[in-house]
Amino acid sequence: MPEPYAGPIIDAHHHLWDLGLDRHPWLAATAGERGGLGELGPLRRNYLPEDYARDAKGHNVVATVHVEAGWASDDCVGETRWLETLDKARGVAARYVVHVPLADRQAPALIEAQAAFERVVGVRDILSWDPDPARRFAARDGIMDDPAWRAGLALLGQHRLAFDLMVFPRQLAGAARLAAAFPDQQFVLNHCGSPIDRDADGMQTWRDGLRLSEHDNVAIKISDLVAYDHDWTLDSLRPVVLRCIDCFGTGRAMFGSDFPVAGLHSSFDDIYDGFKTITADFSADEQTALFYGNAKRIYRLDDVSSAGLLPA
Repeated sequence: MPEPYAGPIIDAHHHLWDLGLDRHPWLAATAGERGGLGELGPLRRNYLPEDYARDAKGHNVVATVHVEAGWASDDCVGETRWLETLDKARGVAARYVVHVPLADRQAPALIEAQAAFERVVGVRDILSWDPDPARRFAARDGIMDDPAWRAGLALLGQHRLAFDLMVFPRQLAGAARLAAAFPDQQFVLNHCGSPIDRDADGMQTWRDGLRLSEHDNVAIKISDLVAYDHDWTLDSLRPVVLRCIDCFGTGRAMFGSDFPVAGLHSSFDDIYDGFKTITADFSADEQTALFYGNAKRIYRLDDVSSAGLLPA
C-alpha cells in the first residue's frame, strides 16, 4: 500500500516580513499586481516566525530556508540583519537565501557582507521578466546575459553560495546556457520554473524548458504550484510535480511551501498534504530526499537534526 511521507521536513522556500518596518515596497497598497499572482491584499499583514509555526502546525517541519522577500533593494543587507533578530528556537529561518543585485557596482562588497552571516547559504536576484508589466518581477529583460551581472554571479562560488534561479518558462533556455557557462555554480530553480501560461502551448514551453535539468549543477524547488493555477485540484498539480521529479530525479528536487505567498490560493495543509499524496508511491529513501535530505545538503543545514522543532 502507498505510504504518505511522515518524516522530518525542511521547508526549502518561504518568506517573513514586518510591514511596520516599511521595507517591502511591492506590498504597498499602491504597488499594484506583481508576477501574475493576483490581488495581493491578503499578504499586507505581518508574517513572522509565530505565524509560520501556526500555519505549519501538524507537519514535522524541523527547519526552514528563508528566501529574500523583496526588501528594499538599496538595503539588501538590512533584511539579513533583521532576520538575525528573530527567534530561531523552532527552526524557522535556520538558513537564508538573500538578495544581492549582482549587476550593481557594489555587488562584490554586498556579497562579502552577506556571506559574513553564517546562516546565509544562497543569493537570489530575480530574473523573471515578461512583456506584460503586471506579470514581470525583474526590471528588464536579458539580465542573464549582462556581463556585469555575470561578473557578480561568478563571485558566489568563493563563498559556497547557491544561486536561486527564478525565471519564467520563456527564459529557461537562457537559464540552461547560464548553467552551462557556470558549471561549478549550484543553481536552484524556483517554483518549478514558474509555469505561468496554462494553455497547451504554454505548458509545452514549460515542459520543454525543464531540459535545463540536463545540467547537473541545477536543482529544482517544487513550490507554489498554485501561483498560476488558482483553480487547482490535486489532479492539476500532480503532473507538474511529477514532471519536475522526472526531469531532475529525486536527488535534485525538494519541496517548499512559499508561504505566505502560496496562501493566496491554498492552505499550508493543502500544500504539504498534496506533496505527500502525490509522492506516496515513492520509496521511503526517495521521499526523505524530497522532503528533507536534498534541502539539507544543498542549503548546508548540517546542524539540523530530524527531531521536530515546530509544535505538532
